[in-house]
Amino acid sequence: MAQPTFHTLEPQKQYEPISKRKNSSIFPIVVIVILACVTGSLSGVAVANYRVSSKTQTTGVEMKQGTGVNKNAFGTKNEKRFPDAAEGLLKKGGVEGEGTHHLERKGGPSQNVYLTSSAVNLDQFVNKKVKVWGKTYSAQTAGWLMDVGYLELQ
Repeated sequence: MAQPTFHTLEPQKQYEPISKRKNSSIFPIVVIVILACVTGSLSGVAVANYRVSSKTQTTGVEMKQGTGVNKNAFGTKNEKRFPDAAEGLLKKGGVEGEGTHHLERKGGPSQNVYLTSSAVNLDQFVNKKVKVWGKTYSAQTAGWLMDVGYLELQ
């Protein structure tokens, strides 16, 4: 009885070299990659916008002028979120990259409070006496660095 042949040494199919293949087979892959990139970018933008809007809603900080009793108030007074307060003459400029503005207070430059704020536009209050509420952060150079969430004109 003859043994079945499992392999013949004769080539059965010739493969054409890669350089001679048609480029049309790569076209669907390129289209899929481009669509994936565009879809990923759009979903990233949507998630970023959602996060920004949800943070604004949860902090309760608004950049509009106060209403009701105190029309000289800006931001939202939230003493849990902004427990620290300071009062003085608002000036433009920080110290060595810390703060965008500062409060000049009695006692000289060592008593300055350096300020940043994403909730209140401090530029509109330069050279005015104000009281601010915010959160204190550690600083490298500034003696006192505060993120302002609420401001009242004095």
